[in-house]
Amino acid sequence: MSFRKHLAAWFALAALLATLPAGTVHAKTLKHLLVVTHTAGFRHDSIPTAEKVLQDLGRTTGLWDVEYARNGDEVTQAFTASNLARFDAVVFANTTGELPITGEGKEAFTHWLEGGKGFAAMHSATDTLYQWPWYGKMIGGYFDGHPWHQLVACVVEDRKHPATKMLPPTFQITDEIYQFKDWSRNDKRVLVSIDGGSIDVSKGKREDKDYGVTWAKMMGKGRVFYTSLGHRIEVWNDPRYQDHITGGLKWVLGLAKGSTKPNPKG
Repeated sequence: MSFRKHLAAWFALAALLATLPAGTVHAKTLKHLLVVTHTAGFRHDSIPTAEKVLQDLGRTTGLWDVEYARNGDEVTQAFTASNLARFDAVVFANTTGELPITGEGKEAFTHWLEGGKGFAAMHSATDTLYQWPWYGKMIGGYFDGHPWHQLVACVVEDRKHPATKMLPPTFQITDEIYQFKDWSRNDKRVLVSIDGGSIDVSKGKREDKDYGVTWAKMMGKGRVFYTSLGHRIEVWNDPRYQDHITGGLKWVLGLAKGSTKPNPKG
């Protein structure tokens, strides 16, 4: 084909695209997130900020759109096989307590995630669904208190993962810091942990003094990302945190590569 014909074809395509409704082409590439913020226990005042940040990050990156499940009825309705099929990832943003997911809903979610979808969770998502053992195994541990709410030093253990590659080797942040039960490094890759020198470790329960903050793991073919940061409104508004969860979501959605190989404590 001659140069003139190539050019004419290009202009014809451009003219065709210009006639399409705004967003038609881009919408085909968008991923779809179900963001759950219902609480059956303590409710964080950072939740409205979390909802806005997750939506804004999707718009800014052009990578995802968001639907919310904000109350019990919406959660029950959201967790069905037919509804979950519409989403690429589920996000638990500061959920707490026993969410009203039916037995059929739990089975549907299990098959959906293990079949190759994604799950991302922030802060008190580990203070959620204690009566569902599969969930505890999937997310990687359960909340076991927060002995520290202070400025802490965090150690980035994997600087190649999409969730952490933008962070320096260590950074400081003020937030409510969790410790976990039913937690080990054997089934997950710890991405960020607490520098024990920045806290009074005698307040913690773990004999190994190993306090993970962020990790990534597989559940079947599904990808799971969790960060315990996110208690405070200031954290959700922190550009570092926003970059952190953006990277985690990109990995969960299969848009970026990262290891889930378990790593021993260094």
